[in-house]
Order: sequence, then structure tokens, then C-alpha cells
Amino acid sequence: MAAGARILDPAAPAVAGRTEVRDRVIEKVVHEAAATTIGVDRGAVKVDVTDWRGGYALRVQSPLPIPDLEDTEAIRAGATVLDRVAEIQQRLQTQLAQVTGRDITRVAVVVTGATIPKRRRVR
Repeated sequence: MAAGARILDPAAPAVAGRTEVRDRVIEKVVHEAAATTIGVDRGAVKVDVTDWRGGYALRVQSPLPIPDLEDTEAIRAGATVLDRVAEIQQRLQTQLAQVTGRDITRVAVVVTGATIPKRRRVR
């Protein structure tokens, strides 16, 4: 064994450390989570992530999926736009805090339009 070399004891307790994740990775994670949570393609979503008050502030711009306007039952059964946006904000805040390990101090969702999801046939 070389002089000054140390043998690590596997039974020794782990030392708390710090992992730094690049901003670009955080943006990709936020982008994917936003698209999935909202229910749109990734290409339809734009995100901005900034440090704010010891955590991350998110700005998400996306169209909002709505039922076909001829489907009056789905329209009546659905939540209001404001309720849906509030739910999206809460879900993103919770999910991303778990994934990133940082506080999500602010989530702003900007609805840029509406989109009707294509119905997929079951085979």
C-alpha cells in the first residue's frame, strides 16, 4: 500500500455531502414535469427557472387541454380554468421539490391557448 493511502471502512457512517446540479438539467426536469402534469407535448411548453428566495421560481407557459366543445358532458364535469391552473401549480411545486431537493418558492403558469387532445383508438 502506498504511503498516505487510506482504507475506507464500509461500516463507517456516510458523510453528508452536497450534490450540485447544473441549471440546464433542472430546466429539463421542470420542462418534462410541466408537460406531463399539464398533459401536452414537450414542444408546446416553455419554462423559465430562476433562483428566488432560497429556492426555485418557475414560469411555465403552455396551452391548456380542454374537452371538445361539442362534448357538453365533459365540459360540465370539468373544473374551471382557474381551478385547473391552481392544481397544476400545486402538483408541480410538490413533485419538483421532491425531485430537485430544493424549495419551489413560486410557480407561475401562463395559459397561452387551448388544445383539444386527440382521441386515441383502443385496439
